Amino acid sequence: MQGAAWIGGRWETDGEVLLVHDPYRGTPVGTVPRCGPEQVDAAVGAAAAAFPAWSEAPAWRRAAVLERVTTLLSREAEALAALLVAEAGKPIHYARAEVARAIETFRLSTEEARRLHGETVPLDAVPAGEGRFGFWWRVPAGVVAAISPFNFPLNLVAHKVGPALAAGCTVVLKPASATPLCAFRLACLLEEAGLPPGVVNVVFGEGATVGERLVADPRVAVVSFTGSAAVGRRIAALAAPRRVVLELGGNCGVLLDADTDLARAVPRCVESAFAHAGQVCISLQRIYVHAALAEPFTAAFLEAAAQVVSGDPADPATVVGPMICAEEAARAVAWVEEARAAGARVLLGGGREGAMMAPTVLDRVAPELRVVRDEVFAPVVTIASVPDFEEGLRQLGDSTYGLQAGVYTRDLGRALSAARRLDVGGVMVNDTPIFRVDHMPYGGNRGSGLGREGVRFAVEEFTTPRMVVIDPR
Repeated sequence: MQGAAWIGGRWETDGEVLLVHDPYRGTPVGTVPRCGPEQVDAAVGAAAAAFPAWSEAPAWRRAAVLERVTTLLSREAEALAALLVAEAGKPIHYARAEVARAIETFRLSTEEARRLHGETVPLDAVPAGEGRFGFWWRVPAGVVAAISPFNFPLNLVAHKVGPALAAGCTVVLKPASATPLCAFRLACLLEEAGLPPGVVNVVFGEGATVGERLVADPRVAVVSFTGSAAVGRRIAALAAPRRVVLELGGNCGVLLDADTDLARAVPRCVESAFAHAGQVCISLQRIYVHAALAEPFTAAFLEAAAQVVSGDPADPATVVGPMICAEEAARAVAWVEEARAAGARVLLGGGREGAMMAPTVLDRVAPELRVVRDEVFAPVVTIASVPDFEEGLRQLGDSTYGLQAGVYTRDLGRALSAARRLDVGGVMVNDTPIFRVDHMPYGGNRGSGLGREGVRFAVEEFTTPRMVVIDPR
């Protein structure tokens, strides 16, 4: 597939190209142009020029375009799933699920376009406001710079583009260089849906060049970024004092209390640790098990993990496909070897072949090691026994990240205690941290970022309240 940049309603293919490879087979699957500074500037200029008309378009018109995009995505669903397999190495089962979620995200965006509203303010609640009438409503912030990651190259683009369009914002999108083809196909569908020129623009290139120039452009009002914590900190510095929405991942964990139903929890934990080779921001990386269950849980988990199918992502049975590249797999294996050298036990896996890393389970891992402390973003999970719920909760919360966490317990008081005390964006009770639906608020605290996605909440990030005060006297 030959992709093209989309700038001001024009398709551009000139210049150098970025070659996109199939992570499983290593073969080329397509190209996109490597954009330069002039193209980035032109894309931001096109978005800025298109903003006045799009921001003033009536809600029904914005909703109508989004509704057509939803229909077109449904028409292209199987082709898009195949493209996810090819460019991201995502197993076909998960690829189809991602396409279905992207369709849902645009459907939700269609609904939110019709829901932008405000409310009155009782100004006479204080003496100075007597006699005045006040109200506010939400107005679009301006141009949104959307920078998306490789692991969900369709739905995480949808989570930025859909709410931005619903809010009345215009967009410059820079997808991950490893997985740009789904963004290109989405741009084609946006054009087919009748989106006016310049409302969405798509540029390609490396973050250090294209991404930084985009973020630093003063015409950009909001930066929405999903990716690593180090890059997120750099973006926040470049964008200041403008608004940023940062989803920076995590090292999510789950705590299993003594009353956990293992028949329910074990298969869910296995899938949550290894789906899409662990390349999910809310993948299960750390498991804390009450000492009374530690031995039976570990035995059952290892038995189930050994049955996980790895291999060709086009095979419907595959759970663990390739990591995005061999270099990332080598990094993850190095972290495992570091833990082994420090005294951890590798109970399963630990090796790789090219970009394929085996499902890997460790225990007796010191909490300061990278496989516990940092985001491994690989099919690697650690298991630790804890003496009681309180200690398990302490260890679960002992992280610089704060994206999501899971707690299995039948004790409502303990569940609510976890929900109150864990400094994370979401607590999943009787589930793992990997649970997400596309209309819930999603994002993290501390090292996991700023702001929230989830369509309604992203619309709020992309708009600002405007206050109006009327003195009728």
